[in-house]
Order: sequence, then C-alpha cells, then structure tokens
Amino acid sequence: MKIKRLRDAAAPEGSRLVVIDGPPGAQPPDWLLPLAPAVAGLQPDVTRTGETALLPFQPRSFRDGMLFERHWIQSSRGYVRRFMPSVYPLTRLYETVMRRPFPAFRPPALWQRQPIYYFGNHLSIVAGDTAVAYPDHTRAFDYELELGIVLGKPLHNASPEQALDAIGGFVVLNDFSGRDIQRAEMQSGFGPQKCKHFMSSISQQLVTADEVLPRIDALAGTVHLNGDLVTRTSTAGMRYSLGELLSFLSCNEPLFPGELIGTGTLPGGCGMEAGRLLERGDTLRLAIEGVGEITHTIL
Repeated sequence: MKIKRLRDAAAPEGSRLVVIDGPPGAQPPDWLLPLAPAVAGLQPDVTRTGETALLPFQPRSFRDGMLFERHWIQSSRGYVRRFMPSVYPLTRLYETVMRRPFPAFRPPALWQRQPIYYFGNHLSIVAGDTAVAYPDHTRAFDYELELGIVLGKPLHNASPEQALDAIGGFVVLNDFSGRDIQRAEMQSGFGPQKCKHFMSSISQQLVTADEVLPRIDALAGTVHLNGDLVTRTSTAGMRYSLGELLSFLSCNEPLFPGELIGTGTLPGGCGMEAGRLLERGDTLRLAIEGVGEITHTIL
C-alpha cells in the first residue's frame, strides 16, 4: 500500500492518513495511527497538488547507517577535489597507477566488521515538496538520496530474520549536509553535529514493506537538479542486508514502531559525488522507484 497524510481540521490530530494506492477497502496499518506529526506551526509550503505538505508520520528517532562503500569512496574523493585541491592530483595519480581507490577514501576498518551509524535529529525532519531555506551556517549545502526504513514492530536482540519482519514501510530520505563543517565535526570524535542535525526530509508518501522488500536490491534512484538528470543510481551493493543492519541496532537496545533508519546514501546520490552542491534558487528532486520522491526549492 501507498499511504499519505492529509490535513483535516476535523481530525483529533489535525490530519488523517489515507491509502492512495492499495486493494479495495484497505486501511492504514495500526502501528502508524499513533505517529501523527504536530500540525500546528508547520510552514505553509504548498505541494504541487495544492495540499499543505505533511510528514506521513512523526519519527520516534532517526538513525542513519552507511551501507554503500561506493558512496563513501566517491564522496571522499569529491571532498578532496573541492576542499583540498592541492592534494587532489596526488590522489588521482595514485588511483591511476594503482588502479584502486586511494586508501584514505575507503570506509574505516570497523565498517567491515559491523554496520556503522549515527543518531540524527528526528525533530528537524521536514516533508518533501516544501521550500527550504539555505542554512546560514554553511557555504556547502548538500543533499543525500537514501532509502528510509520505518519500523512497524518492536525489536530487541532480534535475529536478521526477525528484524526484517519488523519493517513496516519505506520512505525516500534526504539527509541534508553542510560539507564545509562536516570534517571538523567528525574529527572531534563525537560524530556529526550541526553539519547534519539542522534538517533532513522524507517523502510525503510511505510505502508498506510488502511492496518494496521483494526488490530491495534493485530499486532505481534518480537525482534531478533544475530538471536536469544528475545521477542515476540504485540500491544494489549493500554491505549488510537490512535484516543484518536492524538486528545489529537491536542488540541489547529496544527499538520501537515509528523509528526511522536510513540506509546511507545511494552511490552517486549526493552533490559531493556529482560535483554540484545546492545553490539558492535550485529545484531538487530525489526519487526511488516504487517508494516515492522528494522535491525541494532552495530559498
């Protein structure tokens, strides 16, 4: 099923869930019902259909993983090209001669042993199809196309099979980033802070797990800027399966319905890889086949 939230002044929460694609008589799953976002105070941004954009649910938390090695390598290469131009030719020479990625561009050794992730700010997530302001604390505003996993059942010390069964649905996830401040924050040893926590976004549409899981390793993704195709990518090549990722997250830690977990950026799915960061006036469109899309105008 495909589910969306509509503003409804007559509803107790000020909004209601509707099934926009599903079998006759289909109803939104019960686990989604208590997760209504606060309607008051939302920016009055207008979607293409003329409805006020709403989150399909309010995430109870936000963890963002990193499942794609190619993204890590390509974004590291892009970072050096932009911010360390005197070093970049040396890395290119190494890669040309050795025919393999520059060693510092590869993920850390821990990534080979277990999934890695960070906690984001689940209260600064905005709905797709909204206008967003260019943040004034960065001069390198970037997007990141990800698949967002939404739990529909609780987990605790779960096996990969149990964890996979707990997935309730999926959304398109956009992890906005301030690239010029990211490196210093990561080197602090505390992980990302203002480079990430100021804003993320998810699609207005949530798709139930049964529609996505059968094709989980072959979902096509695209990035368009100002109508031009920037990237064509897919969910192929995950280092860990979704079941393995969620099983690890549940190790000695309870997880609950409504928690949002990102897969990490799909290869080629950010501006740092494509060599094109966001600018004021841009229109960004991120899409994943069968899941949904996000569109933002940058103010």
